[in-house]
Amino acid sequence: MRPQSVGWLFMAPTLVILFVFGVLPFVYVLVISFFDWNSFAADPTMRFSGVQNYRDLVFDTGYLMSLWNTLKFGVFAVASEIVLGYFLAQLFMRNFPLKSFFRTIHTLPLMIAPVAVGATWRLMTVPGLGPIPYYLDKWFGYDYLISRYAGQAFFTTVVMDVWHWTPLVTLTLLAALSSMPKEPFEQAQIDGANKLQTFWYVTLPLLKPAILAAVFIRLMDAMRTVDEVWMLTGGGPAAATRYVGLYIWRVVFPKTDYGYGSAMSLITLYLTIVMCWLLYAGLVARRDLRKPE
Repeated sequence: MRPQSVGWLFMAPTLVILFVFGVLPFVYVLVISFFDWNSFAADPTMRFSGVQNYRDLVFDTGYLMSLWNTLKFGVFAVASEIVLGYFLAQLFMRNFPLKSFFRTIHTLPLMIAPVAVGATWRLMTVPGLGPIPYYLDKWFGYDYLISRYAGQAFFTTVVMDVWHWTPLVTLTLLAALSSMPKEPFEQAQIDGANKLQTFWYVTLPLLKPAILAAVFIRLMDAMRTVDEVWMLTGGGPAAATRYVGLYIWRVVFPKTDYGYGSAMSLITLYLTIVMCWLLYAGLVARRDLRKPE
């Protein structure tokens, strides 16, 4: 047997799993998006509606608002996680007492299920019970009530996401920092570069692949967040934290509008891919512009 055949033989189980759990569900959702199908309606028959579901999305203010809220949530959360993750990664590159202990404590949030994270933060923000509203009122006289104030609810979801997923960014950047060659930094020191110049012209370019990977992973996760926010705010107050994942969930499960929900899922997936592609293309174009003629 040729080596190529052996390689495909070993890859066959993985390819089968990807096809069954990736390609087939995508094709099924794509087909359903062209039908009007509500299984609990008076007439649950599937009716072909063409692109009507996609046309309805253009005028669905609830979906557009949830998409805008999700974009804001993703930008604030991912940007905060990248900045905090970098500083924590730099901290863990140094030697200090109980370093292994603090690094273990830092990664513990990654082991907690998102539903449990949302429930825990919900308990911490309940007025009269949680420590967050208690100490904010005691120390600063601040009225903290996420069930009433939309800005507080949005900010709390961002902080919760940062607390939960910053360790993932830290570990990604820590691995990248640990594998960096020493020669560029030594050369920068010989050339008299200060810390800011070393970071901008040496550290940041070497870290760009790891930062890009972390941004892509976290941006895709932010675009589909459901369980944490559902447990914390339920999408409220009003629709302030009803992100696109929650909006699709409300359409698919309580309303059982599978055709329209499938169309929204595909459009959201497409927008996520476009955002990641634009980000990647922008960074590549910027890198090409810096190359000498």
